[in-house]
Amino acid sequence: MQPLIDNARTFGQRPEEFAKLAEGQCPQVLFITCSDSRVVPALITGARPGELFELRTAGNIVPPHTSQQPTSEAATIEYAVEVLGVRDIVVCGHSHCGAVGALVRGDDLTAVPAVRDWLAHATPRPAGAAEDPEVAEGVQAHVLTQLLRLRSYPCVARKLTEGRLGLHAWYYEVHTGAVRAHRPQTDTFESL
Repeated sequence: MQPLIDNARTFGQRPEEFAKLAEGQCPQVLFITCSDSRVVPALITGARPGELFELRTAGNIVPPHTSQQPTSEAATIEYAVEVLGVRDIVVCGHSHCGAVGALVRGDDLTAVPAVRDWLAHATPRPAGAAEDPEVAEGVQAHVLTQLLRLRSYPCVARKLTEGRLGLHAWYYEVHTGAVRAHRPQTDTFESL
């Protein structure tokens, strides 16, 4: 913890670098990814403060849209699309994902009921080889499912119909730093 505190103390000693941020934000991309500490969207994309709007959830899950029980995820998506006017949404899964790995292996999650109940939103259960520590196949299938689920959000569906929003599926390899994007023409994930 101490290194984090030390950095926080010196971080604010450059106010000239941050003054412009007080004027507001204008991100062009909503970046939906996992809560995993090895996945750092600004590091992966090179984005500076104010350039990415982030939504981080366990397993980069986009819950089903429902008007009866709004979620913080739905509020974030709606705010990004309707208020900030993002032009693109990226759903980025990653190798060695504990959440997707648990789903692929069918792990018993009774000891962590909140995690178990959250991962229930990931249906259908991603396919993949249970013995693969990268869970690449499972994560990539899972990311595509989340992208499809985004289309059920009214604000997303409308902007897609209007041609004012793009959806992108990415897969980040934590062990190499490589990023692969889904290519619908070939239904494969290829290097950016």
